[in-house]
Formats: sequence, C-alpha cells, structure tokens
Amino acid sequence: MLFALVLSLTAVAQEKATQANNETMIVRLAEIEVYPEHLQEYLKFANEVDRQSVEREPGVICLFPMQSAEDSTQIRILEIYASKDAYQSHIKTEHFQKYKQGTMHMVKSLKLPTMQPLDPETMKLIFNKQK
Repeated sequence: MLFALVLSLTAVAQEKATQANNETMIVRLAEIEVYPEHLQEYLKFANEVDRQSVEREPGVICLFPMQSAEDSTQIRILEIYASKDAYQSHIKTEHFQKYKQGTMHMVKSLKLPTMQPLDPETMKLIFNKQK
C-alpha cells in the first residue's frame, strides 16, 4: 500500500515537472547573416512570417526582427514563446515552413542561442506597457 502511494506521488510529481517545463517561456535571440544580394527579399519573408506568427499563434509572444545599423545584412530576431510546446507548434506551421524553405539559400549564417531571462517576472510586465 505504501509502495503504491509512493509510486502515485512520484508520477504526479513527474507530471507537474513536465507541465512546468512545457510552460516555461522559451527566449531566443536569432543571429542571422544574410547574403547582401538577397537582403531585400529576405526582409520581406522575415516581416511576413513574424507578423503572421504573432497574429495567428497564441503561443508566440514576441517575434521582433531588427537590423544592424552598422551592417544591414546582420539581422537579429528576439523570439519569445509561451512554452516549448508553443515553439514546436510554431516551427510546424505553414507560414514558418514557407519562410524557412524560401530563405534557406539567402542565409549565410544562423545561430539560435536560447537565452535565460534574468528576471522572468519583470519580463512579463514589459508587454503590459504596450496596452
């Protein structure tokens, strides 16, 4: 009886840990270098997928593309997803796949480091200021 209770509690703890892990926001700063001859076309693709993702996908909290003032081929995209599940769902969407397949030959380099927010609670407040 005690063994069954311990197993049950362990299963509940594991389920909660999995849920918490899936509910943890994913934050990335995509570092992209685009071939100069494809820059304008790439920017159109990037703006389209970012807009569609934010409008259509509740789990996409932020896709904020930026271009370096010193080197226009250097693109950075702040990506914030509500959870790992939201990110996995995002990369399977038709609009993301169109972007990915359509720009592959335009991208000279791509890095996707996952970032750790220093203060996740304050980070949530940032988007409330835009209301």
